[in-house]
Amino acid sequence: MGNLKVTMTDVDGLTRTFDDVAEGTTLLELGKLHGVAGIMGDCGGACACATCHIYVGEGWSDKVGKPDDIEFAMLDMVADVMKDNSRLGCQVRMSPELDGLEVTVAPASEY
Repeated sequence: MGNLKVTMTDVDGLTRTFDDVAEGTTLLELGKLHGVAGIMGDCGGACACATCHIYVGEGWSDKVGKPDDIEFAMLDMVADVMKDNSRLGCQVRMSPELDGLEVTVAPASEY
């Protein structure tokens, strides 16, 4: 039951496409499962750190949506690398509307 597609570019610039992503999978889970460089998820997906920080690809921000207040507070800890299209991978859950999503793992920040 996994037929959604996601393209991730890691912190080293390596781009990989995953075309069998199950609905409901978070980008953190996907990144950790496939060893995507820069996706650490130190808090285990509890939105309590920013070690799964990603940039949403151009044209996808409206579909992915904006971070809620808790996620924004976590992103604010990495203000030096935060952008308008920043999200935490643990908070982006795959759905049919996100089929084809493209993201880039944000560089690590000092926090």
